[in-house]
Amino acid sequence: MFSRRNRRDSSADSATQPPARPDFSTPEVAEAWAKLDAGDVPGALRGLRACAQSAPLGEIAVVTGRAAATTGFDDLRDAAAKVVAEPEDGSALYDFGYACIERGIGYLAIPALRAVVRTHPQALGPRRELVAAYEDQDRHGEAVDLLLAHEADLDDWPDRYLLVFNAVTSGRLDLAEEQFAKLGAPDEEMWEPVHARLGRVMARAAAVRGTGASPLDPDDLRGWQYVLRGSLLGHLSPFGFDAGMRGRYAYVQDSYDTCRAGIERLSLALEATGQRPTTVSLLPDRASRILGLAAAELLGLPAVPFEPAREQTVVVAYDLSELLAPEAPDACLEALRALVSRTPGQVLHEHASCWTDTPPVTADSVGLLAQTVVAPWGERLQGRADHSGVDRLPADARPEAELAAEIVSASAEPDQGDGATPPDPDTAFASFAAALAPTWLQGRRDRVRAMGPVPSSRFA
Repeated sequence: MFSRRNRRDSSADSATQPPARPDFSTPEVAEAWAKLDAGDVPGALRGLRACAQSAPLGEIAVVTGRAAATTGFDDLRDAAAKVVAEPEDGSALYDFGYACIERGIGYLAIPALRAVVRTHPQALGPRRELVAAYEDQDRHGEAVDLLLAHEADLDDWPDRYLLVFNAVTSGRLDLAEEQFAKLGAPDEEMWEPVHARLGRVMARAAAVRGTGASPLDPDDLRGWQYVLRGSLLGHLSPFGFDAGMRGRYAYVQDSYDTCRAGIERLSLALEATGQRPTTVSLLPDRASRILGLAAAELLGLPAVPFEPAREQTVVVAYDLSELLAPEAPDACLEALRALVSRTPGQVLHEHASCWTDTPPVTADSVGLLAQTVVAPWGERLQGRADHSGVDRLPADARPEAELAAEIVSASAEPDQGDGATPPDPDTAFASFAAALAPTWLQGRRDRVRAMGPVPSSRFA
């Protein structure tokens, strides 16, 4: 919840007596303070999230400052102290908002920065930081409204760019196209990659709309994934579509069947778009090697070690975020760095992609979207037959080739789920991929954090 930038050891602080409780005017803030008394910093911050828009800024800052001191974040602690001392001081509120964004709690930055923008409407710094806070919280529509209120005074870079980006990510494509047409080329080199990436987003949006490949409505997860990321999403969750999930998973214990189905959708995408890979490249981590060996067997291609310069290959990852795990081999980080750039004929497939904390590299093909996923061969929870509880099953330590064989022999038939997810036949997916082939596999695979205009429920 807090980032780890410049975190210091606060063990000495934690041994001191807790400070006396201030008099709070809102019970939610008082409860958050009590969470800190119990040593529950994440719980306190979750409590502040619920009341951040209504509680007095000074009270929010008191609790935030104590949480920051507990975790050793001196910059945020000091910024919060200034707000406590002068809760209407614009400079103090700006510094507090900036520190909150830096520490990964942008939801606490928003009320502080809003207050600065209200009293200093022409100040660019607070306005841009408020846009950044809105983006951090996937509140792109509010970023658009803020920027549109100052449209006559917008600089192209970064302000009009931010307007176009947030218009797309909030689903307002007509506005995005109008503003993109007004956006000039950047004068500074630092903005050139961003301009090129935005151009690819707009080209994909035009392709989807022009071909009618999908409706790009508030339920069109696959269409918006393609527009924003350039990823072909193979699988929509068959559970909870009309209960807030809209095709994503929150927590999922993955299965060999789902792995097999993801590879089958990858095969359909390759065929529909005219891609003819000659190998399957295996990444260094165990999960990716298992899935890659299965993909090689199912696609009828030889499996080879990953090499950044290898062309006409499918690079298979189980979960790209896992390549950053502390126990991952050093070669995993090197592979991630290499995959940001695109080698001709190289297709990157990720089976399970995290949508709440997106991977450092954006895959070309994605099997499913989940907040938390447990691999079929990982430690798993299993309910007892007598419904008395659950047991944790150990990870399956069999050799990679044996686990890959489990995927190959699994069923590719989709889980029917609860029946609420719209039908998603292979023919529809293949038609979608074929229609968008000219704009697929273009440009760098930079990380994309924005969730887009299709919301889903998540664990806090």
